[in-house]
Amino acid sequence: MRSFIKILLISFFSLCFSQEKNPLFTEDYHKQIEWADSIYNGLSLDEKIGQLFMPIVFPKYGQSHKAEILHLISKYHIGGLIFSLGTPHEHSKWLNEFQKKSKTPLLIGMDAEWGVSMRLDSVIKFPWSMTLGAVSDNDIIKRIGKRMGEQEKLLGINISFSPVLDLNTNPNNPIIGNRSFGQDKYNVVSKATALMQGLHEAGILTSGKHFPGHGDTYQDSHKELPLVNFTSDRINEVEIYPYKSLINNGLSSVMIAHLNVPELTGSNKVPTSLSYEVVTKLLKKEMGFKGLIFSDAMNMKGVLDNKKIKNVDLAAFQAGNDIILVSDNVPLGIKKIKTAYKNKKISESRLEESVKKILIAKYKAGLKNKKIIENKNLFQKLNTKLDTLLVTEAFKKSITLLKNDHDILPLEENREYAHIQLGDDSGIDFLNGLKKYGKIKSIDSNISSLQIEGELKDIDEVIISLHRKDDNPYRSEKFFKSDIELIKSIAKYK
Repeated sequence: MRSFIKILLISFFSLCFSQEKNPLFTEDYHKQIEWADSIYNGLSLDEKIGQLFMPIVFPKYGQSHKAEILHLISKYHIGGLIFSLGTPHEHSKWLNEFQKKSKTPLLIGMDAEWGVSMRLDSVIKFPWSMTLGAVSDNDIIKRIGKRMGEQEKLLGINISFSPVLDLNTNPNNPIIGNRSFGQDKYNVVSKATALMQGLHEAGILTSGKHFPGHGDTYQDSHKELPLVNFTSDRINEVEIYPYKSLINNGLSSVMIAHLNVPELTGSNKVPTSLSYEVVTKLLKKEMGFKGLIFSDAMNMKGVLDNKKIKNVDLAAFQAGNDIILVSDNVPLGIKKIKTAYKNKKISESRLEESVKKILIAKYKAGLKNKKIIENKNLFQKLNTKLDTLLVTEAFKKSITLLKNDHDILPLEENREYAHIQLGDDSGIDFLNGLKKYGKIKSIDSNISSLQIEGELKDIDEVIISLHRKDDNPYRSEKFFKSDIELIKSIAKYK
């Protein structure tokens, strides 16, 4: 009886959360399927298996690295590339060479959570997800998503590995933080949906990550396997909630994280990215997801440190992933999958399912015909005045008043205020802004406590601002111990 009830519940779950429409289909899907079939039928076994792999490429690394990638294309028939560090001109130049070399058009991806500036220099940086999470006007976020997508199109990128769907529920998380839209699942869904829709309007495929949820961890999966030790009810209600919503709204793909989630995998320390229970049973069957499924980067210690798995690329494919992202050893991974296929451990139908799905995605991305990326005026096309205005608008509308005890704001014109700046970055713009609203006396936080007390003697109120460097989203936003001690000492008499 219990088994029967469980089957009914799973069936109900599938009906409720299954995608009604395949997110990879185009309006002319009959032609799309016909094209995918024709390409598939013309591929050798090696070429089919090669389609499953998407190595990473760094134009910044120079010619020897480019030669390595060209070798992977010509000998191992890889299906795509994820581009990273370099300049826009190097990127487009290399991409043109790679596409020309490849028999089947390459699917090009990029981690572009806040635009291509996340990986390429000389391009305007859009706000991090945390900042966008504070913007109430979702139209701004959709416009940002569309503009990010337009920049990606200019660079020949087909899929952005975004939006991030992790909830920032653990403030000590070392790797998510500012990459998340926030801790409220409804707000995360609202912002992520707007960004996704903007990217889709620009013709870019999207990828929700990091399934089933990397937000409430205190470990970094690049360095170790993080533990997510919650009940299935909690995971379903919190971590997986954004995925259900975006899947129902047309999310193109999902990226599987390297996490230790015993409640879902049924076996301790089997990474979710290698778990058939998570990838196939949960995501594909129970949630009914029909889009592409990517493993997270397979060169991360969170998956490589598992000594029980002989080959993680093979294990990821057997778990249900369609594309093996950033394999640590592409030739070995291909060899192991081919051997498993010949030994009947991987069926023809399983291989066909993923390869045709990849080809269908390529058709949707406009890769039916290879396109040359134009270098002329590329910098100007990537950086327009409208981009600057859009970024400025987003930052302005993200400013949030958390509380206003005793009606301190707005500042009073006739009162004199003191300003003390803390942190490791310049606060000159903030100080200049304050001076527009009142009389401001700037005090150096590095002088002694007694000197500061003397400077504040005749001051009505003190404004303390914290400024932290924002060159990357992983920096801690916490106060230094000395800052806290200074605030406490001032609070005793002001």
